[in-house]
Amino acid sequence: MIRNLNQFVRHKYKQLKICTRGAHTNKVIGIRREDQSIWERRAPLSPNHVRKLVMKDGYKVLVQPSNRRAFPSPEYIQAGAVIQEDLSEASLILGVKQVPADLLIPNKTYAFFSHTIKAQEANMPLLDAILEKNILLVDYEKMVDSNGQRVVAFGKYAGVVGMIDIMHGLGLRFIALGHHTPFMHIGPAHNYRCSEMARQAVRDAGYEIALGLMPKSIGPLTFVFTGSGNVSQGAQEVFRELPYEYVHPSQLKKVAEHGATNKVYACKVSRKDHLINKESGKFDPQEYEEHPERYKSTFARDIAPYSSVIINGIYWAPNSPKLIRIPDAKKLLQPAHQPWLPSSPGCPSLPHRLVALCDISADPGGSIEFMKECTTIDHPFCLYDAENHTNKESFGGNGVLVCSIDNMPTQLPREASEYFGNLLLPHIDEMAKCDALKEFSQQNIGPVVRNAVITANSKLTSNYEYIAELREKQRTHRVVASSSKKVLVLGAGYVSDPVIEYLSRDSNLCVTVVSALKKEADKIASKFASANPVVLDVQRSEGQLGKLIKSHDIVISLLPYIYHPMIAEKCIKHKINMITASYLSKEMKNLHDAAVSQGVTVVNEVGLDPGIDHMLAMQCFDEIKEYGGVVEKFTSYCGGLPAPESANNSLRYKFNWSPRAVLLNTISGARYLKNGKIIDIAGNGALLEQGSRSVSFLPGFNLETFPNRDSIAYIDQYNINTVNSILRGTLRYKGFSQNALGLIRLGLISLKDHPSLHTAGPDITWRQFMCDLLSIDRETYYHNVKSAIYDKLNQDEELTNAVEELGLLSDDLVEKMSNPLDSLAKYLSVRLAYNENERDIIIMHHEVGYKLSNGQNESRTIDFIHYGEINGSTAMAKTVGLPTAIAAKMVLEKEIQTTGMVLPLSKDIYKPILTRLQAEGLHWTETIKKF
Repeated sequence: MIRNLNQFVRHKYKQLKICTRGAHTNKVIGIRREDQSIWERRAPLSPNHVRKLVMKDGYKVLVQPSNRRAFPSPEYIQAGAVIQEDLSEASLILGVKQVPADLLIPNKTYAFFSHTIKAQEANMPLLDAILEKNILLVDYEKMVDSNGQRVVAFGKYAGVVGMIDIMHGLGLRFIALGHHTPFMHIGPAHNYRCSEMARQAVRDAGYEIALGLMPKSIGPLTFVFTGSGNVSQGAQEVFRELPYEYVHPSQLKKVAEHGATNKVYACKVSRKDHLINKESGKFDPQEYEEHPERYKSTFARDIAPYSSVIINGIYWAPNSPKLIRIPDAKKLLQPAHQPWLPSSPGCPSLPHRLVALCDISADPGGSIEFMKECTTIDHPFCLYDAENHTNKESFGGNGVLVCSIDNMPTQLPREASEYFGNLLLPHIDEMAKCDALKEFSQQNIGPVVRNAVITANSKLTSNYEYIAELREKQRTHRVVASSSKKVLVLGAGYVSDPVIEYLSRDSNLCVTVVSALKKEADKIASKFASANPVVLDVQRSEGQLGKLIKSHDIVISLLPYIYHPMIAEKCIKHKINMITASYLSKEMKNLHDAAVSQGVTVVNEVGLDPGIDHMLAMQCFDEIKEYGGVVEKFTSYCGGLPAPESANNSLRYKFNWSPRAVLLNTISGARYLKNGKIIDIAGNGALLEQGSRSVSFLPGFNLETFPNRDSIAYIDQYNINTVNSILRGTLRYKGFSQNALGLIRLGLISLKDHPSLHTAGPDITWRQFMCDLLSIDRETYYHNVKSAIYDKLNQDEELTNAVEELGLLSDDLVEKMSNPLDSLAKYLSVRLAYNENERDIIIMHHEVGYKLSNGQNESRTIDFIHYGEINGSTAMAKTVGLPTAIAAKMVLEKEIQTTGMVLPLSKDIYKPILTRLQAEGLHWTETIKKF
């Protein structure tokens, strides 16, 4: 049958040539077979279009055979086309999607969607082949009218199919969340023979919605459409088969919270509704077209929080603002507190308002930043979990359902092709005039086609020379990134192991570890094969440190806090982000504006204390506020201690982190609020003498506490201005304060330089130094020295024995560090180090008193207790190192984008970190008491 039809068509062509000699006699069009996807069934022209070209316009049309194409070959033959594999006779070859590079025929004019105009990396080999084979390439995407509007596109059917698919996915997502809805009976678009059949399924669902059959605990459903072009219009056509009402963006919040459930709400969002100039706060359409980088979007703040389903149909350019950034998603996917909605175990509320998102624009990492790769017709949906920044192919679990298929229209191939061909047909004559062998500048082509020509004469046309520049920028970026991110860890001491181990799990991360001690660097090299150890004293080699910082993507400083400002200055200079577990010092605060101006993120206080203590507290405060409660009292205690069986010295303490900080804390002052009254405690021992007291929680540990620094400063940081009492305290075992106070009285914990400890002075033993502190002769008999100490300590035998037990009357040489405190810290770091088969423990205890909106008084207690591993990672190392490493990865993966000095006090930062800490085996318990 086909052979006979082909013979008939060839005979007709011969007759046509005789009748139309001189008009289009050398014009032959080829329609190629689509092979970019097994689902691709579209054609650039349908048989109806071919019939017009052949019978009315005198073209010869060659069609490559394809059983996958939605239009069978006999239809094309009946329309006058010739079915044959070889298209070399054609001067113009039409397709839909990209052509495999090795199938391109040299010196031809091709028209298809090349996906090269943004220098898309995956299609650059295709572009190179097009240039090499002297292809004149017309890209449908750039065929626009005088107003810049596209004249040839599948856009409408991308919207139609996208809307059908997301309603299908919505039904499946709802059932996974415990709700049967009318959407359950809408199938995927490709299951329908035509769009009318799909529309009927949507109408049926709409009928049930109008009858009030949507579960009431779901609440009102709001559909937000971005853009005003064909994509959005096509999606809205299908949407309007439901019982609907359109609302202005300013009314979206109201209907999302208190709208009806027997209809659905639509909100069209245009540029003016969410784009504002960063300085003026206004929208100027002309300025935005010329300088989109001057604008930011308020979509994630003002519109997305009140959206059930978002249908994104906007075109996104790399310098345009994003609609939803990765950090925005963390805020959006938080529980929507709507106590007025009826709910029960069998009729649950939604975990968050935003249920589904259809990104028809299909730009990975584009306007929807967390959409990193397109879904497919085979696997149309994924569930994005913002808290863990992960995707999974499932309808159940945490997250928003995402559909982002980059070839949506092929699911309704016949209708989409008819629609597309109707738009393309008027431009065929102009496209057929293109000649790949002629100089492009001399070709008489209309502006619609001319401006869409990407390549001609084996080079990019003038409109698209920017692609070469863009490729070079991307190539340079790839060289710098070398396909992986580089992390610089400064310090290889107490807490470095968990940091390096966590980061090393990601094969795309390259970790460099800097240590001033070769022994520590060698230890890192032996434990972590993927880590690159560097021996460097950051204080003495600032120039080399600057070079290291510049060559990495992020810096994690595990060094003492005094070095952080110097490191931060270098990071800001080179625009490199930074993480530290230490307190945000005044010096670091002073660098905030500089970091903001350079676009640098510096995350501070992401260790244990400070760090996890902040995060657990903020999570508690935010939950209380969400339910209308008022925080009235906050007490927090934290301590890193030896496990009880290892607390076998007079201080009941051992060192697995900075000894200097521990000793310095004992001579610091403190400030806190008690029953509305500010309590100030001076330094130099008053803290231990006046502030130390026993605590009754966890009585089996025999703990004591003393205030830690300025607790009142945290009232503003935590945004709990309603409290009348706040105290942050340090935990130690009973006896620490008294014995440490004895060391202070002897002058051993002092920052004042002592001549006996001058680094260039003669050697001195600890007993000799004690004699100097007591102003007695260095050769004084041992027992007389001890007696002098006894008298100095008010004849307290227990304190005297504590000094002796610590080895401070020994003949061990002092490693002189100019002052007593640093010299003692150096000594105790060895003397009170953990021995083999010993372990540590961290204990954290929060008590929050609050009043609910109904007047009920309650208290919430959080206990976090974690033991270290015998001969493995210490509890201190894990609880400081893991949150630090997690925060670093969040910055690298753009989960944290706030610039300047950042603290982990916002939900989008603390909640993901806490969730990931639990996945690492760190757990805490909470109890609530009512009064």
